[in-house]
Amino acid sequence: MKIFDSRTQQLRDFEPIRAGDVSIYVCGPTVQSEAHIGHLRSALVYDVFARWLSHLGNKVTLVRNVTDIDDKVLEKAQEVSENWSALAYKNELGFAADFRALAIQAPTIEPRATGHIPQMLKLIELLISRGHAYQALDGSANVYFDTASWANYGELTN
Repeated sequence: MKIFDSRTQQLRDFEPIRAGDVSIYVCGPTVQSEAHIGHLRSALVYDVFARWLSHLGNKVTLVRNVTDIDDKVLEKAQEVSENWSALAYKNELGFAADFRALAIQAPTIEPRATGHIPQMLKLIELLISRGHAYQALDGSANVYFDTASWANYGELTN
């Protein structure tokens, strides 16, 4: 099987880092509203990819996260006068139902953002302390990655 290597801009043979064991991480939905075709397309593409790799004899671990809290979720909840966690949960259930209707297999692991907030805060603090991120100057709590601080930034996407 060949895959397109976005860093080198070439097709190359796919070889797992560990023979017979493939790990895939895909950024899953932000659940501020119902699923749209873009969400479903992404889930379907990775489902087909994982199934094919499994068919070839690999043990496949597919991780697809759920962003169940962020600015979009909080803003939408305020807009519709609903508790943010209730809104996120309702929409997450809708995503899952849509995925099942398309026979998209559930991921092996499905972490939620709310389950990893302490780790995110620790990572943000580490990035700031190492000069790779900075807090916005507008008085908000927003933190931005300093792309100039990482020489290889963008090498995967050119």
